[in-house]
Amino acid sequence: MRIFHHWLFFLSLAGWRPRRSPEILAQAHRSCGRAAAIALTMAALYLGLSQNAAAATASELFADGNRLFRDDLYWAALLRYEQASEAGMDTPLLHYNTGVAHYKAQQYARARVSLIEASRYGPLQPISHYNLGLNGYAQGDFDEALRWFRRAGDQQQRDDISRLARRAITQLSRELALADPIEVPATIREREREFTNFDLRARVGVGIDDNVFRSPSVSYVDLSDPGQPLVTPNVQEGMFIPVSLYAKYQVNSLENEGFFGMYRLGGRYYQDQNLSNANEYLHELGFGSEYRRRDESRERRVYSAFKFAQHEETYYDRDTGIERDSGGVAIGDRMSYIRYGPEFWMRETFGRFSIGGRAKGQLWNYEETLAVPEYDHEYWEIGVNAQYRFTSTSLVRLRAEYNTRRFGDRPAYELDGTQPIGNPTIRYDYIEYGIEARQRITRAMWFGVTYARTEREDRHVGYNNYFRDNYGAQFHLSFGDRFDLDATALYRIYNYQNAFAFHEPAAGRKTLESATGTATATFRMTDTLSLVGEYQYRDVVSSDTRIEYARSLILLSVRWVQ
Repeated sequence: MRIFHHWLFFLSLAGWRPRRSPEILAQAHRSCGRAAAIALTMAALYLGLSQNAAAATASELFADGNRLFRDDLYWAALLRYEQASEAGMDTPLLHYNTGVAHYKAQQYARARVSLIEASRYGPLQPISHYNLGLNGYAQGDFDEALRWFRRAGDQQQRDDISRLARRAITQLSRELALADPIEVPATIREREREFTNFDLRARVGVGIDDNVFRSPSVSYVDLSDPGQPLVTPNVQEGMFIPVSLYAKYQVNSLENEGFFGMYRLGGRYYQDQNLSNANEYLHELGFGSEYRRRDESRERRVYSAFKFAQHEETYYDRDTGIERDSGGVAIGDRMSYIRYGPEFWMRETFGRFSIGGRAKGQLWNYEETLAVPEYDHEYWEIGVNAQYRFTSTSLVRLRAEYNTRRFGDRPAYELDGTQPIGNPTIRYDYIEYGIEARQRITRAMWFGVTYARTEREDRHVGYNNYFRDNYGAQFHLSFGDRFDLDATALYRIYNYQNAFAFHEPAAGRKTLESATGTATATFRMTDTLSLVGEYQYRDVVSSDTRIEYARSLILLSVRWVQ
């Protein structure tokens, strides 16, 4: 029993090495000895009562695994634990010891599985939850670490473990306060990584859409039609199934760099056959590399990838939802495309200051439609950003971006709103400047505000030039470790310099405003399964009444993360 005591005492604190507060580690060591002894005594009692005479060999293998662990032979110890399991041993203590051995061998995903299994046994639950926190910390998953530390801290069964967990939460909160308050990277120290990582996420649910085809809510005169007919849109609502899937497999073949392949699926499928024209989906494949290195207060991150995507949707009449045609020729496939190209981003952090940049190049190849010009174009983007943390809970980000879309077939507009076939093709250049401020109120609550100015230049004669002001806000609130509430709002106002509503001079200058809001509630039912409720609202107002609409979506879905 003394051997188990010493062994578990050491394991329960393994890996917790906060750089700024080493005294906490020493206090944790002194406090955890008695805690571990009690846990082991109860677990050993359980072991002794549950084993039958045929399990003697399993017990010997288990004891030999403990001896190998004390000699720092973690892989050999894991082999013995596996043999003990094959010999018939199936106890919480075996799962616990296996979990901590995986942790020491830096197999964090396997450690998590074993420790969760051990936590199902009451006497080992507090110490298992505490070690799951250490395991999450070692991976750089701060949300995971805080979730387990909070469970260990909130339990009433073990006061000593509770104190250790609360100290760990305090220390980790200090580390988080020095990092980005919202997008927290694993910046405490460089760690050894598993050779491979597999990330799998899926989400499926049901939703209600009160304006499936984004139809105007009032009748209007279509000034773009020579006959100027009165159009009465048909606003339709229906149920849909949103689906998403993300998978990424990474091989960490170099010390600071890993190579990955990824796949992403996103789609929306309406249940009413009459609404099927609103179905759309996207497949995306990618491969690339991620580089990350940290030395003291400096960190460098570099991401590069090549991605290929296929998008399918129907080009429909927004007033009716019916597939469009041109001169009797169906052009419903006009908005479906394949796009591909490289992308790159990097970030360099120096203490409170960080600077980054990104670049992207893509070719968009739309379905061929002989009756009308195609939307094929090149897209290029380059941007820079800088961030400064004024205090431990507040930061400001600045960014500047340039991007361009150069179409290969669509003719440019003249200043009178016409689009002659012989004109040069469209080229739009965009410049955007933005600022974002974020403030953390408490450990569970933060908010942010954003502003951006976008300028678009129509490189032919400037018909479609505009200035756009973007105003945004975000809010996050956590209730315990299971429930999160997030809200975002975005308002955009466009100032067209030359364009006309309906592309018709008699209709006057074109105006456009849009407001978008979302509210999302997430309830974590288990460590891998969450229930997500979401509400989305969008309102578009314009002097070109063809594109006015209001739309609400309500979604309820289940999200699974491995």
